[in-house]
Amino acid sequence: MQRAAALVRRGCCPRTPGPWGRRQSSAAAEASAVLKVRPERSRRERILTLESMNPQVKAVEYAVRGPIVLKAGEIELELQRGIKKPFTEVIRANIGDAQAMGQQPITFLRQVMALCTYPNLLDSPSFPEDAKKRARRILQACGGNSLGSYSASQGVNCIREDVAAYITRRDGGVPADPDNIYLTTGASDGISTILKILVSGGGKSRTGVMIPIPQYPLYSAVISELDAVQVNYYLDEENCWALNVNELRRAVQEAKDHCDPKVLCIINPGNPTGQVQSRKCIEDVIHFAWEEKLFLLADEVYQDNVYSPDCRFHSFKKVLYEMGPEYSSNVELASFHSTSKGYMGECGYRGGYMEVINLHPEIKGQLVKLLSVRLCPPVSGQAAMDIVVNPPVPGEESFELFHREKESVLGNLAKKAKLTEDLFNQVPGIHCNPLQGAMYAFPRIFIPSKAVEAAQAHKMAPDMFYCMKLLEETGICVVPGSGFGQREGTYHFRYLCLFVPGGWSQVCLGKWTCYHRTQAGCRD
Repeated sequence: MQRAAALVRRGCCPRTPGPWGRRQSSAAAEASAVLKVRPERSRRERILTLESMNPQVKAVEYAVRGPIVLKAGEIELELQRGIKKPFTEVIRANIGDAQAMGQQPITFLRQVMALCTYPNLLDSPSFPEDAKKRARRILQACGGNSLGSYSASQGVNCIREDVAAYITRRDGGVPADPDNIYLTTGASDGISTILKILVSGGGKSRTGVMIPIPQYPLYSAVISELDAVQVNYYLDEENCWALNVNELRRAVQEAKDHCDPKVLCIINPGNPTGQVQSRKCIEDVIHFAWEEKLFLLADEVYQDNVYSPDCRFHSFKKVLYEMGPEYSSNVELASFHSTSKGYMGECGYRGGYMEVINLHPEIKGQLVKLLSVRLCPPVSGQAAMDIVVNPPVPGEESFELFHREKESVLGNLAKKAKLTEDLFNQVPGIHCNPLQGAMYAFPRIFIPSKAVEAAQAHKMAPDMFYCMKLLEETGICVVPGSGFGQREGTYHFRYLCLFVPGGWSQVCLGKWTCYHRTQAGCRD
């Protein structure tokens, strides 16, 4: 039977004339008869379905690339097919991808990366000697002198040494140990990894993870994936999204009824809210973590993005050490940085690091074991991180160009942040707090009752409905505040401040004002 079926499939059976002059395969007829004897089988059910999949993964949500962004992609395809819209392009203000929005790469960083990627260029007179020096050092630390080799799971040794030296300089001499540095695939990888180590227990002993509301959705997504308990503490919108320790106390006391609060996450400067914490606030948070026996996670990827002249970035590591040995020797802290933000905007390299201090020696071994499962972070991303922490210094030939480009990027970002704030505050029905740092605005939208009813009729959250209509009618793609968390009864959206100042911003303002007046229902 198997031979006959195979012959039929290959079409090589001997053929004989049929009764009406057609040529018919006798082998095919035989095979067909034999196959009919076999009972029909029902279609095999899928092993993996929505009902059988990991429920923790199904619970994960990530608003930054959620339904609004999917709809934006559909609209872009429609525009490409010539379907007429009230606009000619989609303005993607949903994600902090600086270079996708036109920010130019830093020359020195790309020079070193080019040399590392193609070492034959080391003989070229077109590249400065300080770039070649860094490239040679990185390559000599790689297996086979190649970025294509694996590194140690914790990262390339000389790059971890450079990160430790950078942290020491940044923090005014507070020492950093390369052994406490872990190179990561962007900051997100480090945050996910340390949370995996921290989460344990079941029922009322499940680990509670305190996160700010509004938050960056990575946190809620990882908490869902790990089946931990999300413990919300609310930032004070009326006070420029400040962090109030009394709110931390409220949140932790309420959480103790149903979980074991173990972790406190801080985002400074804030994403999506753009606030920069004062030194006094950081001291209060550290004291609270010491008092409540909480492991601190300090997300500091926007540490270069501080725009307000009244604000300054203070690292949690520095403040912790300045508070004295009672704190610096006891409070467990993991802090994170990345190549993706700052003045670099190198999102695609996926470079980052975390520094973990006061970790139990046995836990350090467990952390390295967990990191070894993914072998190593991308070595090209590690190299990009090295250039961020080991840039040109005064006296080197690339310093002037590097300094000029860095200050230009940060200066433009500061102008864009101020312009965004001012523009939104001109639109009826929108209020935007001062943007002290980071790359985003999180303005509040005042949606009247009729617009809320319309959203409910479409079974959508009011801010999701608002953002979807905004996209469909103006081409502006933003993320609803419900994806980041917000107080009940308030509505927001997150907007990326990377558009080009000038005419384009005025176009956005005009579109937004017109849309808000007519569709969002500024009048009942």
